[in-house]
Amino acid sequence: MTALSPAARLASAVGLALTACLAASPAPATAAAPATAAGPAAPGAGSGLDRYYQQRPGWGTCATGPADTAGRALDEAGVRCADVTVPLDYADPGGRTITVAVSRLQATDTRHRIGSILLNNGGPGGPSVQSPPDVRKAMKEVGPRYDIIGFDPRFVGRSTPLDCGWTVGTSWFSAGAGRAGFDRQVALQKDLASKCRATDPSVLAHISTRNTARDMDVIRGALGERRISYLGYSYGTYLGTVYTQMFPGRYDRVVLDGAINPADYGPRLLKGSERESERALSDWAAWAARRHDTYGLGRTRAEVLATTGRVVAAAARAPLTVGVGTDTFRIDDSQVPVLLYSAIGDDRDPTRAFLGEQMSVLDKAARGAAPSALSPGFAATLRYLLHGGAEPSGVQAAVLCGDVAAPRDPEVYWRDIERGRAAHPLFGPMSNNIGPCAFWDRPREEPTRVSRDAAVLIVAATGDPRTPYKGSAELRRLLPSSRMVTLEGANRHALFGRYGNGCVDDRVTAYLATGKLPAKDQTCVNAA
Repeated sequence: MTALSPAARLASAVGLALTACLAASPAPATAAAPATAAGPAAPGAGSGLDRYYQQRPGWGTCATGPADTAGRALDEAGVRCADVTVPLDYADPGGRTITVAVSRLQATDTRHRIGSILLNNGGPGGPSVQSPPDVRKAMKEVGPRYDIIGFDPRFVGRSTPLDCGWTVGTSWFSAGAGRAGFDRQVALQKDLASKCRATDPSVLAHISTRNTARDMDVIRGALGERRISYLGYSYGTYLGTVYTQMFPGRYDRVVLDGAINPADYGPRLLKGSERESERALSDWAAWAARRHDTYGLGRTRAEVLATTGRVVAAAARAPLTVGVGTDTFRIDDSQVPVLLYSAIGDDRDPTRAFLGEQMSVLDKAARGAAPSALSPGFAATLRYLLHGGAEPSGVQAAVLCGDVAAPRDPEVYWRDIERGRAAHPLFGPMSNNIGPCAFWDRPREEPTRVSRDAAVLIVAATGDPRTPYKGSAELRRLLPSSRMVTLEGANRHALFGRYGNGCVDDRVTAYLATGKLPAKDQTCVNAA
């Protein structure tokens, strides 16, 4: 898959969103339900949405200009791009419209074409217009049988944009060591919410997963497909789940990679993931201990974890200064846990080495060493975290806040932080921290209830610290006709085509090729 920049990796890491709401008793499976008489390609007469479903994309170049290197790369890979028009408010289809950017890599094995597969990389707020070439490679021999469709969800990437003008790259921070740090977080999160409200309050109420699912169905109709397949990672598993509930009979083959318990989805989605994060950090510490001569963090797992604790404690006493010149940064205890969390979702050597590099720099700063130049990757990560990036900001928070209401009283968060700190000193103050949704208007719609069975394929690693395995197992229980592929022995978030486990990849591609789920759940083993 396309390698993410450090800034993009950080944004993806701290922006996982997942699945919504407790389930009612599942109904019979609907994945193979027949199309209605009107056909799912259009919503039905009198809905006011026909013109959206009946539009046909005007496929053309992906490059928007000479400086658009990503667009030129898509053009060179044979991808074509277009805009699909959707209503801002589906309750008012005659009102304001917005555009959703889509890309298509057409099937080359047209004799055996299966259909279109729609992609979502997670977030919320992650683009996927850029993804079709990489997904085709991941799908191996079955890739040429699909039209592979990327899309940037509403207000993301090349779609009609939203930019809240944040001066930080994310809203996910730790509350730090004490009440003063938490009070600073309350002020920050309130300011972030205010910036979004001041930018364009008329659109915030319409940024939600349910509206993105509606946009997906318009895309399906605009492509002329009666049913569409889907591949979603992380938050994309929640989006895919919502689509199956809202549009039964309109989907074909669905892969949900890195899924979660629907009840865990919402603005406080990190709660309950502390133990998995601690285990992943401990495994990284053992890795770093074997490389003490490189990173100098300790010769045993316990010594590396103790060094990490000392870095956080030093950052709580006074911000740590790292870097030189224009790339000089001051890091406090609200930010160090974010750096740790952003790296432990991948147990491969390059990501572990990047975390080793970061902690080595921070450890030297904590011990009073003179700052030195940072690597370009670490500088880019800190620049994004502390100052924001060139990309528009705030969409991720807008989706989370538009999906599920958050507690509004800061004292609720403070009590949870103190309880979380007692059990999980490093990650508890982060997973329980307040966010901008505490200062957001309530969602216009209730979260989606999982009330229908769906014959989908769930993929999960037992050591996933972002969307813990227990969540995937619960989604599997809620969807009795689903099947699950489990990878044992991996601390990894997002597997298919990205991690390199042949057993997992083969089972997913077999399902995409045949449309047949395994007779029973499957288990793969991480050989690394």
